[in-house]
Amino acid sequence: MADQVVQWLNEIKDLKQTLQAAQEAQEAANASADNWRKLYETEAQQRRTEAMLTRQTIADLKSEIAQLQILPQASSDRSNTQSTIERSIENLTTVDELKARLFELWTEHDRLAQDLKAEQADHAQTRKNLTTALGDTVDLLTKVREQKGES
Repeated sequence: MADQVVQWLNEIKDLKQTLQAAQEAQEAANASADNWRKLYETEAQQRRTEAMLTRQTIADLKSEIAQLQILPQASSDRSNTQSTIERSIENLTTVDELKARLFELWTEHDRLAQDLKAEQADHAQTRKNLTTALGDTVDLLTKVREQKGES
């Protein structure tokens, strides 16, 4: 009977060790699953960021295309505008009328110059923002790749 008790105790000890090994394997599997989940979330966030940047770039390019399509019309409009200005100057009969017209043109010139400076500043800021976003994305991609390499 003592042999049977010893045998049972040994079986219980073996079962405890097997249970401990199974628990450790489960903990390792959970840790691995958590790691893969984090990697997936990081990759998904990167893809969302890239998609957002791509949409913004497409919108900027569409806007630029629209502006460039307007430019050829502007050159034909320029000759029309010039002939209109020449006719309006010919209709001016006094020096005071000429001065008033010159003042209007200078005012318009100053307003357009200010608009151009504002547009250039906006363009520079947009370029800076896009460059920063691109740099951040490259840094994030590098970190993700380094993390994948460590895994």
